[in-house]
Amino acid sequence: MDYKDYYKVLGVEKTATADAIKKAYRKLAVKYHPDKNPDDKLAEEKFKEINEAYEVLSDEEKRKKYDAFGENWRYYEQAGGQEGNFDWSKWQGANGGGQYQYQGNMEDMFGGGGGGEHFSDFFEHLFGGGFSGRSRGGRTRSSRGRDINASMSISISDAINGATKQIEVNGLKLNLKIKPGTYEGQILRLKGKGEPGRNNNEAGDLLISISIDHSGYEISGNDIYSDIQIDIYTAILGGKVQVNTPSGALQLSIPAGTDSGRLFRVKGKGMPNAQGGTGDFFVRIGITVPKNLTDEQKEAFGKLANPEK
Repeated sequence: MDYKDYYKVLGVEKTATADAIKKAYRKLAVKYHPDKNPDDKLAEEKFKEINEAYEVLSDEEKRKKYDAFGENWRYYEQAGGQEGNFDWSKWQGANGGGQYQYQGNMEDMFGGGGGGEHFSDFFEHLFGGGFSGRSRGGRTRSSRGRDINASMSISISDAINGATKQIEVNGLKLNLKIKPGTYEGQILRLKGKGEPGRNNNEAGDLLISISIDHSGYEISGNDIYSDIQIDIYTAILGGKVQVNTPSGALQLSIPAGTDSGRLFRVKGKGMPNAQGGTGDFFVRIGITVPKNLTDEQKEAFGKLANPEK
């Protein structure tokens, strides 16, 4: 049950802002998501570790607890987990030399969180596992129910426009509202839909990891990229082509003399973001070369290639 540095897990500094933590998590979650690494146990464990770190650092209260105790959590364990028995003097001056005080019930501070099966022993001890079972006096303690972890794949259109999806967990069918701007690796929490608590305590939560099926598209931040092929005549002479976007079809004007690889931007047709804005949709042009030309067509192209002749 070793100390875990969640900041190192996400590759951020301890002074990182909430936005920086979210950005680092999203990048790593996409990289190590089980859908992209099938049958890769190392990637699976890394994905769980990333989610564990984000579960703490994205929650203001949990982050405060983690920052306060961190590697000093064993001192609390050695004190027996009893209110009033924690020897604060053992770690006075930690985290920069300051003194730390907590007014209230120690069980409230440590026992409020629920650990899912994907959380490490360290996480469970620091955020809830240390208070499960029986106390020193043999009295059964109430404990919050465990969280349940599930995954769901949605279309890129659902991620952009929002949708209502049904998920079944342990035989229970639940309607899940997908908000516009839902991103790859996002964890949706359904409060109270996890395992029941002990002694009538609150139930755990259902944590749903989202993956996005973006077949045919590339996603970069809030921008979306798509490749289309046009014929050589449209590339030379110009024209209009239909482009399919996750938000629907649109007409794109191709100017005469368009080169292969050219990018066209359609503003505001990308992914929504948390600030209320929207990314852009980019179309990357590829040119299809005609096959099986007639003699007359070859002659015409020859004249174009050698205008002096």
